[in-house]
Order: sequence, then structure tokens, then C-alpha cells
Amino acid sequence: MTTEPAAPSAEPGAGPAGQLSSRALTGIIASLALAAFMMILNETVLTVALPGIMQDMGISASTGQWLTTGFLLTLSVVIPTTGFLLQRFAHRSLFLFAIISFILGTAIAVVAPSFAFLLLGRIVQAVGTAIVLPLLMSTTLALVPVHLRGTVMGLNSIVIGVAPAIGPTVSGAIVHALGWHYIFVLMLPIAVVVLVLGAIFFKLPSTARKLKVDSASVLLSALAFGFLVYGISSIEQAADNATMMIASFGIGLMALALFIIRQVKLAPSGRELLNLTPFALRTFSFAIAIIMIAFGTLLGSLMIVPILLESGQGIDSLQIGIMLLPGGLAQAIASPIFGRIYDKRGPRPVLIPGALLLAAGQWMYTTVTVQTELWMFMLCHIVFSIGLALLMTGLMPSAMASVDPRLFGHGSAIFNTAQQLGGAIGTTIFVTVMSLPSKVQLDAGSEVAEALFSGAHISFIVGAVLATLGIIFAFMIKGEKPSANR
Repeated sequence: MTTEPAAPSAEPGAGPAGQLSSRALTGIIASLALAAFMMILNETVLTVALPGIMQDMGISASTGQWLTTGFLLTLSVVIPTTGFLLQRFAHRSLFLFAIISFILGTAIAVVAPSFAFLLLGRIVQAVGTAIVLPLLMSTTLALVPVHLRGTVMGLNSIVIGVAPAIGPTVSGAIVHALGWHYIFVLMLPIAVVVLVLGAIFFKLPSTARKLKVDSASVLLSALAFGFLVYGISSIEQAADNATMMIASFGIGLMALALFIIRQVKLAPSGRELLNLTPFALRTFSFAIAIIMIAFGTLLGSLMIVPILLESGQGIDSLQIGIMLLPGGLAQAIASPIFGRIYDKRGPRPVLIPGALLLAAGQWMYTTVTVQTELWMFMLCHIVFSIGLALLMTGLMPSAMASVDPRLFGHGSAIFNTAQQLGGAIGTTIFVTVMSLPSKVQLDAGSEVAEALFSGAHISFIVGAVLATLGIIFAFMIKGEKPSANR
């Protein structure tokens, strides 16, 4: 990546946007959205394939979970640095580096001879994903006029929300027809096409500045988020290695405290890795809490539902994928509609119904049993998905509405870090809470299906309680109509 000459700074909706035609702006946003869609699709594409991978490689569910948790851990380590990267390097260079990293990781996964190599491929993929997500958000905030941000973010939320929702559908069809290896085989040419299209259309005047990275901040960030996610992911094996789990949390929390102190100290000189000023804004902080809950319940649910249906009810991966598809389609329909509502009415008519539907979907999941028909799972997923669509549409523009435009890159990095950290926590909570009571029942002689559903019931109760807390947070977010601000 090379640093290009700095361009004049600009207000959001002006600056680079003022130098670009609407066609060029559309090309830039479309290139980023397509790349983000592919990468987020990849984030959940292994959920339905996990039982097959577990069988082929002789690994447990807790080990297989690391294909998602390791991916999220990498995101949590890299994303905090993107606030700095977006200022230091040309956005086009970052985009190309991200796509190439993703292609390399996918190629490693294609030829992976063992679980370790498959996990390595996922980690390299995650490096590219970690850059593209904040790049999409910060570019949208910088280039799109305020009164249109809700509409554009509604379209972006199709990328963020629908991609992980249809990931299991895509992987279900591929696994059923060809086997789980072909998930990566088919992803590779798509990534190459995205690289070519991005190289053609992603052309944006550079605002890169020569900044010196604070090495201590990078190290503290990696230690903090890396050890915290590892500690969270180790909870299930706490009985076997409690010392390692406690040590991970201890190191992570200590590094996080030192990281925060250092960022506050460096902020006046502009040398901070991640500017934490946005946390002083009430709306921003509540939006961060909601996105962690939303993404945690999303990935947690998508992790255990396929295991329940395949291992508990004997339903094949293709049927599971088809069952999840209507939820993804519902998100695709709802997102742009409520994006326009956000532009006209502000955040509350979007966020409050979204939080209510998200919680309703989780509470509906608590009713499923071994005898529950597939259509009930589909209905739960549709309700949950529509709520997620509304939240993903309104949270980012609401969170960033009062943030200093100069801090958009940092705000976006915080938002995306919280999103991925929430996903890692949610995945671990759901799998751990399901596994522990299930193991107890299996040891007591219960049937596999009954043990799995009994454990999952508790997982869904935990998710429903968290989602209900999200409703309270949604009522705390206030804001004017975007059109009234400019």
C-alpha cells in the first residue's frame, strides 16, 4: 500500500464527493458494497457446513466453532487499527490490499489439508474483511449527503444483514450438491472478479496523511481484543483449563485499560490509534450496545440452529439453507424501505420497531422443541431478520450523526469492532450454554436430540433477555430527522 499526496479536507457530502460525478460515486459505493457482501457472506457461510467439516476432520463442535470465532477474533484485532489506516493510506490502496488478502486466504482454504490450514485460510480472509467493512461505512458517511444517508445505509444494511442471513442458504445448497470444500472453490473466482471490478471503478481522490503509527497502541490493541475474544471462546472448556481462561481475561482487561489510557493521552497530539471521543456521545454509546446485542444474537442463532436441525432432527443442509432464505429476502425488502423512513422520520420509528422484532424473534425461538416443524423455525428467523434489518439500517447513521466528521474513520472502526466483538461473544455464549447442559443430559442417558434442544432452549432464553435489553437501549436513542439537520 502506498501513500498518495494528501487532498484538501472536506465536510461530509462535500470534498471528494464534490469532485466526483454521481456515476463515479455510485461506482465507488457499489464496488465497496459488492466486496463487503462477498466477505460478510463468507463470515457465516460455514455455519451449515460445520457438521460436515466436524465429521470429515474428526473435530468437536467447540473446535469447529473456531472457524467462526477465529475469523471474528482476527476482525476484532485488525478493525481497531482501521481508524489510523483510513487516514494513513489511500482508500483505493486499502481496497485492493483487502481484496488480495481475501483471495489469498480463500486459496489457502481451497487446498487446506487439515483443520489448522483451514483455520489459517479463514484468518487471512478476515484481514481483508476487517478493512473493507470500515472502509464501506466511512466512505458512505464522507461522500453521501446527510439527507440521503438513511437510504444508502439501508442498501448497505442489505450487505451487512442479508449476507450473513443467506450465507447458510448458499452453503447449504453447495454442501448438499458438491461438498463443503466447494464453498471456497466457488468463492475464489468471485473474489477475483470483485478485484477486477474494484480496480476499474474504485477511483477516489486521496486524503491520505503522513502519520506515524504508535507501536505501543497497536500492541496493546492486539493483546486486549485478542485475549478477550480468546477468553470468551474458552469459556466452554473452562472446566478443563480454567487457568488459561482466567489468564486470558486478565491479560485482555489489563491491556484494554492501558490501551484506553494511552489513546486518551495521545488524542491531543493526534497520534492516537483509535480516538475514543465518540463514546462521550450518549446516542453513539447506546448504538454500540445495541449492535453488539444484535450481531451476537444473529451469529449465535445461526451457529446453533443448523446443529439443532441437522444433528437433532436429521434435516439435511439444503433444507436448512432453504428454510433460512426467506429471512434473508425479508431483510433485503425491509432495509431500503426503512432507510427511506429513517431519512424522513429520524431514528426512533426505525430502531424501536427493529429492537422489538429482534426480541420477538428470540423469544419465539425459546418455544422450539424436538417436535417443532421446520416452518416454525422459518417464521422465527423471518421475524428476527426483519428486526435486524431495521437496526442495521438505522444504527450506523444514528451513531455517527453527532460525531465530528474528522472522526468518521475512528467512529466506524469502533462501530465495526463492537459488531464483531459482539458476534464473537454471542457465538460463544450460545454454543457454550447449549453444550454444557446437553452434555449433562447425554451423560444421564438422554437422547441426543432431546439433549441438544434442552441446551438450546437455555441459549435462546439468554439471547431473548439480551435482545429485550436492546429494546430499552433503543428508546434511549434520540435524534432529529436527517433532513432537518442540513
